[in-house]
Amino acid sequence: MRTAGIPTLDQLRVFLCVVEAGSFAAAGRRLNRATSVISYGIANLEQQLGLPLFDREATRKPQLTEAGRAVLAEARTVAHSLDALRAKVNGLLGGLEAEVSLAVSVLMPGDRLVDALKAFQARFPTVALRLNVEALGAVQHCVASGKAVIGIGVEIWDKTSDPLEHIAVGDVEMLPVAAPSHPLARADDAPPGQAREHVQLVIADRSPLSDGQEFGVIATRTWRLSDLGSKHTLLLAGIGWGSMPAHMVRADLAAGRLVELRMPEAKRRRLPFTAIHRTDRPPGPAGRWLIQRFAEQVGDAPGDPSAHGPASRYAGTPG
Repeated sequence: MRTAGIPTLDQLRVFLCVVEAGSFAAAGRRLNRATSVISYGIANLEQQLGLPLFDREATRKPQLTEAGRAVLAEARTVAHSLDALRAKVNGLLGGLEAEVSLAVSVLMPGDRLVDALKAFQARFPTVALRLNVEALGAVQHCVASGKAVIGIGVEIWDKTSDPLEHIAVGDVEMLPVAAPSHPLARADDAPPGQAREHVQLVIADRSPLSDGQEFGVIATRTWRLSDLGSKHTLLLAGIGWGSMPAHMVRADLAAGRLVELRMPEAKRRRLPFTAIHRTDRPPGPAGRWLIQRFAEQVGDAPGDPSAHGPASRYAGTPG
């Protein structure tokens, strides 16, 4: 049984050019080669594969045979893969990262994240992205441990010995909410201390950075949850109360599925987003561009000296 030979990349390029140009002569003009050279190259390719790729007798212009159409799809795949390989290698030679690893707070609005990542994909198509969505100290822990090069969170802990650069990239508004059936929702301007008597839903920290610390926790009874989606679901079911990002509950508030609570000890507040990276492992060109994109979304200026410096703590991480 005869097996196909291995065509060269140049042969595949010539084959694709003939298909796109519509004739051997047009392909020769595009490639700056004589028509006879193009014809010879196609003949060699057909000999290598053991199949006729063009029907030269039915019409003056070469028409793909059934085998030629099948080979065309594979040839395009090979050419695309080669172009992608060359683009990636050229990027690496120019100092571009092969991959950017990013850890983002669960509080980051989805539209901001999508905007930044779509723009990143368009700008750096050869750079892979690894995304982790984390809560509380887990964002910083990802950066400190090397799991992520860049982190965007709302809290910077002092427990790490790793020097961090941090850059302001906007903020997020937090609202204390509960279902309309919840006792706190039925009480207008609840008196001080009443929130402590009801279960508070709190996002748990998956990192060791906040061990022994409580941020935004008011109630004596709490339920610890691993993700914001579960917290949202339980709030809608009337199981406890808690703070949520305004962008996540705006539709629920408008539809009456949730109500904003009016309590002296738990008010709406804004938490700053901070992009961080280790000073001894700074991001490359693509990573720096991504931080810049997040900052430009809200008009923050990463070049502002006041936005840089040693890591500092922000109070009021949401419960």
